Amino acid sequence: MNATTTIGGHQVRFDASGQLLPWTSWRAALDREMNFYQQCPFDRGYPRFACETFLDVSWTPSTERTDIIPSTQNGMGILSYLKFHLLRGEQQPAWLATACLLGDYLLKEALTPDSGKYPAFTRSTGKRAHFPQPADCGSQSDRPYEIQPDKGGIAGYALIALFGASGDSRYLSQGLQNARVLAANQQSGDAAHSPWPFRVDYRNGEERGPISGNMTYILRLYDLLIEHGYGEFTAPRQSLWQWIKQHQIPSAAADGALFAQFFEDHDTPTNRSAWAPLNLARYLLERQDSLDPDWREDSRSLVEFVRTNFTHREIGVLVCHEQDEDRQAWGGVNSTYGAVLAQYAKAADSPELASEARQALNFTLYCIDEQGRPRDVPQNQQPGGWQEDAHTDVIHNYVDALNTFPHWGSADDAAGSP
Repeated sequence: MNATTTIGGHQVRFDASGQLLPWTSWRAALDREMNFYQQCPFDRGYPRFACETFLDVSWTPSTERTDIIPSTQNGMGILSYLKFHLLRGEQQPAWLATACLLGDYLLKEALTPDSGKYPAFTRSTGKRAHFPQPADCGSQSDRPYEIQPDKGGIAGYALIALFGASGDSRYLSQGLQNARVLAANQQSGDAAHSPWPFRVDYRNGEERGPISGNMTYILRLYDLLIEHGYGEFTAPRQSLWQWIKQHQIPSAAADGALFAQFFEDHDTPTNRSAWAPLNLARYLLERQDSLDPDWREDSRSLVEFVRTNFTHREIGVLVCHEQDEDRQAWGGVNSTYGAVLAQYAKAADSPELASEARQALNFTLYCIDEQGRPRDVPQNQQPGGWQEDAHTDVIHNYVDALNTFPHWGSADDAAGSP
């Protein structure tokens, strides 16, 4: 391997056996990034990364992109900040405060109108510099009046988790609204249709895209509300799980067709993603027998589907790309892969898979520079880019991996040891 190879301005380091080492300790790099984001300017009372998706290294919005992805970016951001808050022993109120600001943006600025088939529902896409979002704000591959039901599951689950951490009932109310709208529009699903379409016109329910691969966060949302005493979601939850168990999980052992469509900027109906099966595997590994008595075999099937279809090597490291139509190891999906593979490796007692997981996470860690400024994909010449892939859908994955293998956060050079 060329000793002068660099990622994110750091010279790449390998141990004697050729395993990728981190450029600094995980804990140091994550602290730098989280502290850097505390310097983010505010717009209309929100940190700019709550309401802008494309930012350069100086927090300047891209002049070429006016589109944003509120639910995924802020929903996963809430989970990242809540998990980091717990990792640091709940000693720094700033992390919870930032999570609340991300939630406030979803509540106040990113909802559909209070009418139609999906009323007051969090938006999958929108347009920058609008407070609140206009009725026809659909962007990327959404049409002007379209939303993506699964993104309401991400946002709803994150908001209920935020309610649990903050006690602010506004977050409970919006999460409950998302869940009730989802339940009202839920179908049984079959071998060719998920319980919700990928896209829908929120005004009249017109559907586009028969498969929506990300059903996990709607299941999480239902489960969390049931735990809070909302028994009305028991039947919808049972129906959703039946579809996942009988149709979606078996799909991973075949062609994976039921994991098509997740990303907001794509609309090919057959475009499978790694993000959706990985996040389902994560939930199985977290809940184990309480969710699925076959969790070991089912999580193995999901992980192997991703390893077979969505991994490739860069600088000798096995990394994960996000979908059939995009083979780059974006920060969000590659850190997701590393975290979930770590959890699976621990459950399977596999040092080999643990080593692969740690190296994948080391790879994305190189995207953070000395000042804590991340980039969305290593090939970008400057920090910044998609805020989901640079930051909000990244931090929580490192926290999950650290909760699985705590010593990975240290500065030691044992890159592959479990």
